[in-house]
Amino acid sequence: MMMTSTTEKAVVHPHPQRWAVLGVLCLSVMVVVLDNTVLNVAIPSISTGLDASTADIQWMINAYSLALAGLLLTTGSLSDRFGRKRALLAGLALFGAGSAVAAYATSSEALIAARGFMGIGAAVLMPGTLAVLMQLFDDEERPKAIGIWAAVSSLGFAAGPVIGGALIKHFWWGSVFLINVPVALLAVAAVAFLVPESKDPTVRRPDVLGSILSIVGMVSVVYAVIEVPEHGFGSAEFGVPVAIGLVTMTGFALWERHTTDPMLDLGFFGNRRFTGAVASGVLAAFGMAGSLFLLTQHLQGVLGYSPLEAGVRVAPMAIALLITSNTLGQLVIKLGAGRAMLLGMTIVAGGVALLSIGTTYPPTLAGLVLIGVGVGVSQPVAVNALMGSIPPERAGIASGLSGTLTELGSSFGIAVLGALLSARFVASLPEGVPGRSLSEALHSGADITVVREAFSNGMSVSLAVGAVAVFLGGVVASVLLRRA
Repeated sequence: MMMTSTTEKAVVHPHPQRWAVLGVLCLSVMVVVLDNTVLNVAIPSISTGLDASTADIQWMINAYSLALAGLLLTTGSLSDRFGRKRALLAGLALFGAGSAVAAYATSSEALIAARGFMGIGAAVLMPGTLAVLMQLFDDEERPKAIGIWAAVSSLGFAAGPVIGGALIKHFWWGSVFLINVPVALLAVAAVAFLVPESKDPTVRRPDVLGSILSIVGMVSVVYAVIEVPEHGFGSAEFGVPVAIGLVTMTGFALWERHTTDPMLDLGFFGNRRFTGAVASGVLAAFGMAGSLFLLTQHLQGVLGYSPLEAGVRVAPMAIALLITSNTLGQLVIKLGAGRAMLLGMTIVAGGVALLSIGTTYPPTLAGLVLIGVGVGVSQPVAVNALMGSIPPERAGIASGLSGTLTELGSSFGIAVLGALLSARFVASLPEGVPGRSLSEALHSGADITVVREAFSNGMSVSLAVGAVAVFLGGVVASVLLRRA
């Protein structure tokens, strides 16, 4: 009862400039989301321009993911302590500076370091966006605001390949990073003038040991998952870091239970709304991140689209999400959180299942539209349930925890579904054809039709698993939210 009362007091007077502030928060999120998908299009040009090896390219991607996943819990807690506006400004500045360095990097090592720096900036920035949003909107307007925030995130994901493809076509590879700089500068100015400061009024001692344990634990687990495609689940490269991560995270949980000023209040997990929202987010990230990762390869390697054409063909998902999240608000309210989550996640699962049979673009298009509609229904409900189930003064750490677990779910989704695809792909190839990647098999001299069919077979199995994971996320969330 105390928690509910605190939340109600915090939203009695909505901020007069809340919609303008929401635009600033969306701009801040957009610059981070764009960077992830823009990079995928630029990889061939970067590889040629810097004479980068396959390992170099992998670390350009992984340095960002490791920094983001490892720091989100700590930065979420720090934003509560020192102020969300300060966190937004610091994160944007770090991200913009890292982007500028990345744009003019002259070696693979310099670009990897810059990408890690950008990951730090993203980790500082991300928790504050949701935390500020929760402070400014009341219970009536918050679902719509969250829907817009979620739609912009997905729009950035879909727009990345389109923007990246256009930049690579007319400029050098560094332009995909340089474009972040003016956007970050604009966002810094807007945050400085429009966003009000907010932070946890309770003075808490810094949880230094908790921060160290969380960083070591999350970096170890994510690193282990990153090694799966290259070495497999049974390898020491996976087993050793995952063991270190699990032991460290167990130590983190024990420490947080006994310290007087914990960075993360584990009592949050006793709230069924919170646990339901977190569980659905992890399973949805597992299914969707893995599925869309495979889909981009399918569009280019099997259906023969260029990176720009593939990006354009993924865009309907974001458009469907944007329309749904802004038109079905009343339906979601009438259904209630539990039913809405089950409906939304079931639609997403159906969309992923359609992708699994998409040997041509029309069924793929239908699947993408369904995913957009389903996410448009379920994501605002999940975020609202998550953020509304905790005291508003701890919104930063809650957002950081959500982002951390979502990043972990995405990493596992890409690794597990990618491993399933690889195993089926290799088994379906004629003897003697190399199957370490679709590109290698296509350039091996083997029958292209046979190679593409083998990849489609592997993708069908992987996406079926992804669809099941998403549906289970909806069932778990629905049960927990309805009991709450």
